Amino acid sequence: MTEGPMAAAFLAVVLGASLLAFAARRLHTDDSLPSLEGWALADRRLGTLWTWLLLGGTIFTAYTFAAVPGLVYGNGAPAFFALPYTVIVCPLAFVLLPRMWTIAKEHGYVTVGDFVRGHYGSAPLALVVALTGILATMPYLALQLLGIRAVLTAGGLYPRAATGDLVMVAIFAGLAVATYRHGLRAPTVISALKGVAVFCSVLAVCWLVLARLGGPGGIFDAAERRLGETGGASLLLTPEQQPAFATLAIGSALALLMYPHVQIAAFAASSPRVLQRVAVALPAWTAVLALFGLLGIAALAYGVRAPVGGAEAAVPMLVDRLMPAALAGLVFGAITVGALVPAAIMSIAAATSFVRNVYVEYFHPTATPKRQVRIAKAVSLTAKVGAVAFVFGLRDQDAINLQLLGGVWILQIFPAVAIGLYTRRLHPRALLAGWATGMLAGTVMVVREGFSPVVPIGGQVEIYAGLVALLLNLAVAVAGTAILDRHRQGTGALNR
Repeated sequence: MTEGPMAAAFLAVVLGASLLAFAARRLHTDDSLPSLEGWALADRRLGTLWTWLLLGGTIFTAYTFAAVPGLVYGNGAPAFFALPYTVIVCPLAFVLLPRMWTIAKEHGYVTVGDFVRGHYGSAPLALVVALTGILATMPYLALQLLGIRAVLTAGGLYPRAATGDLVMVAIFAGLAVATYRHGLRAPTVISALKGVAVFCSVLAVCWLVLARLGGPGGIFDAAERRLGETGGASLLLTPEQQPAFATLAIGSALALLMYPHVQIAAFAASSPRVLQRVAVALPAWTAVLALFGLLGIAALAYGVRAPVGGAEAAVPMLVDRLMPAALAGLVFGAITVGALVPAAIMSIAAATSFVRNVYVEYFHPTATPKRQVRIAKAVSLTAKVGAVAFVFGLRDQDAINLQLLGGVWILQIFPAVAIGLYTRRLHPRALLAGWATGMLAGTVMVVREGFSPVVPIGGQVEIYAGLVALLLNLAVAVAGTAILDRHRQGTGALNR
């Protein structure tokens, strides 16, 4: 039976987040007419602190905070690829996001699909960029709910059968209504609570763990012994694991900035300088992720036995054992709030991409700004309902498998978007051919390996499938551009 203090503390944090979300209207101080830019980008007015909270809260999701220590708990050292990956993201963000923001502001772009449409003059290329983003985002959104459910289950806060499902729906309902009404302003306000709650929670849990388990040396020694007993995994990388570790870190970093929810959070900043300052400060979030990874090692050292196939529950189970009920409830509430911010932004990003690059482009080119906002609100709500239905209707592993594929898929728009920020040399039809090649090759490799993102190359070395697919994508795009340019020059000579 759930302890009363734990449930009370958990509900206090979640209800506090809901109340903050409804207070988001205070960020909107003028009486301007509704617009998609106002609803989805908060009128591009967020300063450095708000953007740091929003972008950090978007990139570092609750599922990340559960999955990374879970991977450490189950697989040892290879799971720490998430740390260099999130460090690599910072210089990439410093270079790419300000330039993306400047171009978007100058031309009134709201989505990266808008940029591709204007930059290349190709509606089909803009469509595949938008649809790839939506396709990759939806399982990522569902994983936020899985993270919430794992936390609630480990803490005994998830009742059995339909009652537990109703708890999940109730937690998500307040966010859905607030996002529907206030757009990006709702998760922006909640991100402040997420930042405070997550930073304080992980510091408190780490301090308690270090005190109980005899410091870092005792934790690592005990964890290494536990991994040795289970066989295979280790807290040290072997030479054979290093190529997979490095390519996962590089490929994941390149992919992250292509997700629509990251771009939406960046476009909401008030200036390129704000984004540069935020990129410099993002490693603070990486430090928090490193502490969560340490908790995965601590769970091993403490003898936590997570359920088979449910390693992401290891840290919540550790918290439940180590901390008083009320404090554990606060930590579970913090992780739950940590899922609400990215979930809201993901639904807004998917809805905005659909409206701008599908609905307006192909169904209603003369849609007024007010109508675009109305459709975006409806699609955003539908995305949340779809994510809830997905979580309840399919196995957890199905969502995880699709998210792994999503990371490979989203990487395939990198040539059109990131390279396109600096050159128009690549031909849009060649980029389409490269995208199709990368999507097909990446999907086949991942599925063939049983939905493992790491695939063997040449029978010896294992590397990240998304990076292999991206290299094929780029090769086809470059070769296709050369062929099309030569054909165009030959045709021009004949015409003369």
